Amino acid sequence: MKNISTKKLTIIAMFIALTTVATMAIQIPIPATKGYVNVGDTIVIACALLMGRTAGGIVGGIGSALADLISGYGYYAPITLVVKGLEGYIAGLLKEKTSLSFIICGLAGGIVMAIGYLLAEGLILYNFPTAIASFMPNLLQGIGGAVLADIVYPILKKAIFNQLDFN
Repeated sequence: MKNISTKKLTIIAMFIALTTVATMAIQIPIPATKGYVNVGDTIVIACALLMGRTAGGIVGGIGSALADLISGYGYYAPITLVVKGLEGYIAGLLKEKTSLSFIICGLAGGIVMAIGYLLAEGLILYNFPTAIASFMPNLLQGIGGAVLADIVYPILKKAIFNQLDFN
């Protein structure tokens, strides 16, 4: 993202805001970890597919960590910054470097997210039995995010990028 244009920076900021709102709009608690399942991954993965790995990583990390801070999950924010940043980065990287379908790229990002939280919760926040209890909800969140991103991708591409003559 060398020499980033004002237009690209503005779109990245918009995706950060959308990620924060989507993450906060629907929060299903995970009692074992006191965390939550959300739909923010949809925006993270869609951004990564539309704008690439760097934007996906920035949007995933910052947008999701902001939602944690605003929602009262500040202790998760540093982990979320890294884990969701990796989710967006991996999805965007695979889209840029391979001919894999969008859904496969998104699924890879979602799997990285679920494994990232498993490791962080098991090694840093809690213990592995507790982390394992949240693994399946996180994995389902990642899968759902990939499927929904595949659906909203053409809509976002047409609405945002084609209308703004984005290159």
